[in-house]
Amino acid sequence: MNRDNSYAGVMARKNQIMKHAVGMDYAEFEKDGIVFDYEEMMRKTGYSLDQVRAIERNGNVGETPIYALKNLTKLARIIGGKGKGARIFLKDEAANPSGSFKARRAAVSVYHAKKLGYKGVIAATSGNYGAAVASQAAMQGLKCIIIQECYDSEEKGQPEIIEKARKCEAYGAEVIQLTVGPELFYTFLKTLEDTGYFNASLYTPFGIAGVETLGYEIATWFREHESRDPDMVIVTNAGGGNLTGTARGLLKAGAKDTTIVGASVDLKGLHMASDGQFNRKSFTTGHTGFGVPFATNPDRSDVPRSAARPLRYMDRYVTVSQGEVFYMTEALAMVEGLERGPAGNTAITAAFCLASQMDDDQMIVVQETEYTGAGKHVAAQLTFAKENGIRVERGNPIDQIPGKNIILPEHPSLIQVKELEMDRLRKSYLKHVWKETFTDEEIKYIAAETKMTIETVHNMIHALQQEGGV
Repeated sequence: MNRDNSYAGVMARKNQIMKHAVGMDYAEFEKDGIVFDYEEMMRKTGYSLDQVRAIERNGNVGETPIYALKNLTKLARIIGGKGKGARIFLKDEAANPSGSFKARRAAVSVYHAKKLGYKGVIAATSGNYGAAVASQAAMQGLKCIIIQECYDSEEKGQPEIIEKARKCEAYGAEVIQLTVGPELFYTFLKTLEDTGYFNASLYTPFGIAGVETLGYEIATWFREHESRDPDMVIVTNAGGGNLTGTARGLLKAGAKDTTIVGASVDLKGLHMASDGQFNRKSFTTGHTGFGVPFATNPDRSDVPRSAARPLRYMDRYVTVSQGEVFYMTEALAMVEGLERGPAGNTAITAAFCLASQMDDDQMIVVQETEYTGAGKHVAAQLTFAKENGIRVERGNPIDQIPGKNIILPEHPSLIQVKELEMDRLRKSYLKHVWKETFTDEEIKYIAAETKMTIETVHNMIHALQQEGGV
C-alpha cells in the first residue's frame, strides 16, 4: 500500500504514528473541555518508583554522588556579607554512563521499548538525551536512531551539537542531521513510521518517571547526611522534564517545603527556529527559547500530551546570561576541580547568586551536572561565537544583548539572576487555553496546571476579561 509521504500527508497521520510508536493511547486521558487526567497518564507507565529505581540500577544509572561546593560557598559568603551565604551542594549526574541526568529518562524508555518488543528506538534531540538513548539502547541490544537539528542553511553546525553526535555514534547509533526548520518533525514522524521503532521522546510519562528518582535521591541523601530537607533545589529548565521529574521525586519523598527554582539562560530576542539566528546563540538547551514556551504551552512537544509540565511544580523562575554561565563553568573547574558541561552550569550560576542572598544556615542544591567534551567546552563555544560575529567582552553582564555580545563578568559579585514573573507565565498559559467560559472542572484543572488556588484562577480570568480577553 502506497503512503502519502508528502509533508501534509505525514502530518495528517501524526496521531496514528504516535499512538503506534509510544504504545499509549492518549485519548483515554482526555476529559471534558481542556481537562485531561495528568496523574492517570503518569500512572499508566505501569512502574512504581521502586521499579524505576531497579530499572535504572540495571542500566548503571542513578545513585550519583552529592558534593558540597565548599569553595564556591566561601566565595558566596564573602559576597553576601555577614550571616549570608547558603551552603551550595551539587548532584553530579555526569557520573551516569552517558554523562548526564538524561540517562534516567532513557533507561526507562528503552527498557519499556524492549519489554513491548520494539526492535529499536528513535529520539529527536540535539542534546544530551541522544547520547543517553544511544547508551541505553546499546545495553539493551536495540537499534537506535537519533535525529538532530544541527545546521543552518549554510551547513554551519554548532560545536556542542556536533560533539553530541559524535558521542551518539560512539554508542552505535545512526545519527540523522538536519538544518533548522520544520523538516525535523516531519523526518522524525516519517522515520518512526518507516521503521516501526519506539518513540523514546523526552516528553512521555516514561521519561519523566525516570527523573523522579533524581529528586527522591536528593531528599533521602539530605535526610541521611544533614537530617533535614534542602531549602532550595535549582533546576536548569528547557523543555520542563528535568524540573517536573525532580519536583515529583522530591514530593514522593515527602520534601514538600523545598523551594523549586527553574533557571534558564536568557536568550530573549533570538528565535530558536530562525535559520539566521540559530548560530547566534551559544547554548543549545537550558535557555528561555525553550523554557518559556514549553512552560506556558507544554503540549507543543512531539507527543499529544507532554508529561513535562513545569508550571505545576515551579515556585520561582530565574534567568542568567551566557557570559555568566561561561564564567561559572570555568570557576567550577578552577575553584572546585570539577570540569562539567555548560547546561548544568546554568543552575550553578543561579545557585551562586541566590546562595549569597540566603542565610548561611540554609542549603541550596544544584540537582545535575553534565559531561563536557571538545565541542561543549567554553573555548569551542566562544570561538564559534566570534566566528559568527558575536563580540566576546569582559564587563558587566547586565549589558549583554543575546545575539550581539557575550560579556564575561569582571568580578563574581556581578553575577545576578533576573526573576521572571510567575503570574505573567501563568497568564500566558491561560491565554493558550482561553475560552469564553470555563467549567468548574476546567478551573480546578487550570489551578493544578499553574500551581494557583481556585480563587486566584478566577481573579486572573476576570482580569483578562477586563483587558478584553485574548
